[in-house]
Amino acid sequence: MESQSTYNYKVVRQFAIMTVVWGIVGMLVGVVIAAQLVWPELNFGPYFHFGRLRPLHTNAVIFAFGGCGLFATSYYVVQRTCNVRLISDKLAAFTFWGWQLVILAAAITLPLGLTSSKEYAELEWPIDILITIVWVAYAIVFFGTIAIRKVKHIYVANWFYGGFILAVALLHIVNNLEIPVTMWKSYSVYSGAVDAMVQWWYGHNAVGFFLTAAFLGMMYYFVPKQAGRPVYSYRLSVVHFWALIFTYMWAGPHHLHYTALPDWTQSVGMVFSLILFAPSWGGMINGIMTLSGAWHKLRTDPILKFLVVSLSFYGMSTFEGPMMAIKTVNALSHYTDWTIGHVHSGALGWVGFITIGSMYYLLPRLFGREEMHSIKLIEAHFWLATVGVVLYIAALWISGVMQGLMWRALNPDGTLTYAFAEVVKATYPYHFVRLLGGALYLTGMLVMAYNTFRTVTAGRAVDAKIPSVTASAHA
Repeated sequence: MESQSTYNYKVVRQFAIMTVVWGIVGMLVGVVIAAQLVWPELNFGPYFHFGRLRPLHTNAVIFAFGGCGLFATSYYVVQRTCNVRLISDKLAAFTFWGWQLVILAAAITLPLGLTSSKEYAELEWPIDILITIVWVAYAIVFFGTIAIRKVKHIYVANWFYGGFILAVALLHIVNNLEIPVTMWKSYSVYSGAVDAMVQWWYGHNAVGFFLTAAFLGMMYYFVPKQAGRPVYSYRLSVVHFWALIFTYMWAGPHHLHYTALPDWTQSVGMVFSLILFAPSWGGMINGIMTLSGAWHKLRTDPILKFLVVSLSFYGMSTFEGPMMAIKTVNALSHYTDWTIGHVHSGALGWVGFITIGSMYYLLPRLFGREEMHSIKLIEAHFWLATVGVVLYIAALWISGVMQGLMWRALNPDGTLTYAFAEVVKATYPYHFVRLLGGALYLTGMLVMAYNTFRTVTAGRAVDAKIPSVTASAHA
């Protein structure tokens, strides 16, 4: 057992390094499948065509890159804000190795076509059970650490992390209720429209809790720390938490407009999606206003640039999402590239940037350095990523609106103006721009990997001492 006078940074270091590694892997697969849409001859069967690699890409960026980032930051933040070491070093180590095993299992089974075919829940039942075991261990470590805290107050970042851990457990178990028929094949216990509704209750809340609430925990710790300013409004942060977690749960049916889902259910999803705009922008404004009195730091601090621009993308994505949930807008946007543009505005712009910024904050502290090896390389990474994401989403917005308009265009006699192949041909140049944007973003991650390697090799693993007297909840 390690000394209780220091924080457990070992597991934070492990997850932080793997965040960078899996970020490159997941985004590389993304660039490959973007290239497959431009050059179809790159679809090598049966294991490496678009249909097999696309779920590998989504799982790698969400659960490998995003998941490792969340484990790393939540373990760091909960220790620092509670002034105690993690409740169990062994359980924390188990969550690291267990999660890497989940990722490895996904990387093997998905190209083999072993899949439940549910969006963001493709993994088959043995892996689902492993995820559940790891997640229970994660909950014990996180909430156990809060239970033994030396600080009476529970800082708001921990509310967001805690909400995410509980909600994801609920979502994962309910959506993955399935009947195994062989070792690698199972069938959902739900049928038809019910299965679709449960899936998108899960699917949108994977976005809502895994990719939003959890990363807001990151935002509420690392933005104030990097800016050197307190949270603009602590009261607003708590209102933001409760409004967000109550509203998000009901927004899923907006994925199923104009389908077999009952019309009233679609309308409920639409209304709650529109309500969601308010807490989302409340949180975004709270994050940006935290920079009051520190805006000048943006000139010289590329880490702060990552964190602030991530908030801009969060605001943009959470305006766009409710708008696309409106049925009349959805009639145009559904099934088009616009949806993919929206997803990546949130994934690359919000989740990617906040994670990258947080890692740049963490890595020097975990390896006994004053700062990263090169600030100039962080600046270069910022611009590569920013130009990349703007190219990516702008191309798909234009392509998506064009697709929607072409699909619904009618001749005077009521026949379709364009054949489907004509629409595909028209989107071709935009898919090339999307590939270019993705390649720039990936290049930025490679720059980050080099910077991380130089920082880690020049430093040494350190565990910070736990202060004996608690002056503030915000360590």
